[in-house]
Amino acid sequence: MPKGTHMTVWIHRRSDSEISAETAGATGPLAGLRLAVKDNVDVAGLPTTAGCPEFAYTPVQDAAAVAALRAAGAVVAGKTNLDQFATGLVGTRSPYGVVENAVRPGYVSGGSSSGSAVAVASGEVDFAIGTDTAGSGRVPAALHGIVGIKPTLGVVSTDGVVPACRSYDCVTIFAADLGTANRAMAAMAAGAAARPFPADVRLAAPPNPVVAIFDSLPDLDPQWRSAFDRTVAELREAGARIVEIDPAPFLAAARLLYDGALVAERYSAVGEFVDSHPDAVDPTVGAIISAARDVPAHRLVSDQAELDRLRSAAMSALAGADVLLTPTVPGHPTIAEIAADPIGENSKLGTYTNFCNLFDLCAVAVPAGQVEDAHFGVTVLARAFEDAVAYDVAALITGTPGAEPAWPLEVCDPQELIVFGAHLRGQPLEHQLITLGARWSGPVRTSPHYRLAALDTTPPKPAVTRVPEGESGVPIAGERWLLSPAALGHFLASLPSPMQLGSIELADHTWHIGFSCAGAAAQSAKDISEYGGWRAALAAGAVG
Repeated sequence: MPKGTHMTVWIHRRSDSEISAETAGATGPLAGLRLAVKDNVDVAGLPTTAGCPEFAYTPVQDAAAVAALRAAGAVVAGKTNLDQFATGLVGTRSPYGVVENAVRPGYVSGGSSSGSAVAVASGEVDFAIGTDTAGSGRVPAALHGIVGIKPTLGVVSTDGVVPACRSYDCVTIFAADLGTANRAMAAMAAGAAARPFPADVRLAAPPNPVVAIFDSLPDLDPQWRSAFDRTVAELREAGARIVEIDPAPFLAAARLLYDGALVAERYSAVGEFVDSHPDAVDPTVGAIISAARDVPAHRLVSDQAELDRLRSAAMSALAGADVLLTPTVPGHPTIAEIAADPIGENSKLGTYTNFCNLFDLCAVAVPAGQVEDAHFGVTVLARAFEDAVAYDVAALITGTPGAEPAWPLEVCDPQELIVFGAHLRGQPLEHQLITLGARWSGPVRTSPHYRLAALDTTPPKPAVTRVPEGESGVPIAGERWLLSPAALGHFLASLPSPMQLGSIELADHTWHIGFSCAGAAAQSAKDISEYGGWRAALAAGAVG
């Protein structure tokens, strides 16, 4: 085992020679990156224990998520420790040992994806797979100052994952930085896609997002409250508009996950094993799962109806906001505090995470500074399938906006639109694209077979036309935007004459959908081709 390895992090670790040999031959976007896999997720040839030796089995094929990452070049380093059967947010409920916090001795690592987070935080791997039902892919990230991405439920297949609560389980990614987490999510989601993105999905947050925060933050450590307020202030300075909402329906739903009948799903997953192997099961885990055996069906139906009511109230509160920002956890308990009150302290850790999957929200947990020797983290939550919106606001918090394409673009079939005038960034009609959730994708230039004219409209618009074979044209500067299929259709339906969408040849000789103009209108417009683009013509005073 390599120097510095936390002894309780790994349940099964491959040898350095195996890892090195596989790394040398790796190809793909994640080539050679070391991957840790939570041990409730199958890796072919390595036992899956879910934190219980007596439960162990050896799969013959990878879980869908693992297979996708391996196909992208990632190399599995081994299987990591967890709260048994993914039941806990603490990292102490495992016969393989307590997983201590990697950077704060004596304190919990967070769970249930404890080993995965510590493997990343200690630098033993480049990224890791976790799972998340109540916050297991976010709580350990916050307590280690790393990133945790929890996608919309079902976007990534859970085939090959030992279920905790099947309706709310999710495969997640941990990484030391947002860029690595984003690239890993892109590969995993593209290769293990399950629930398709809708045709009208938003592909970006607006430049000045509306960020909702709770108007009260129960149980939050006072020093961490100050850190949260600083994060909110920095977002406001970056152009975000902050609105306050009532946390009541969110916190009520959070309590339902364990205190209500929804816990019956945990019994459905592994309850019979727990009942028949009482000596093999952590006492706290066993008590939680076995108690769910006797939940009456009518109570489960009643709690599901209550969850629907709370979800409706919560979404109404979020109306008009792009994202919700919360502290990820309210504080950082010691291992001794968890031992003294394993249920109460665990429940407190889930205050701001438990409701997420119940409401089918996506989330990105990111570090937001330190309070003395403790890491403080926040979570950006967005509606189902608005993962790109959550990513953009998280990038704004971490100071890395626009560094990489957001991972949902790999799986949601974005449509390209090439624009040349009033829809360029900063121009008068850019808002039309922003309202549709379009994502700016950079500058482009046409092939040298076009002419540019200025139409006499309000606001002024360019007319881009392709010249007939043999006539003189020039390359025209433009920009590429990405839209959902439905957004592009809506845009086309509302396009005023004489503007139209057609095929535009770019400088690399590829063809894309872009703005053009009916020939008759262009012929009567002022030719400004000499400027090579709309911005240059505006700067020269040739338009308007």
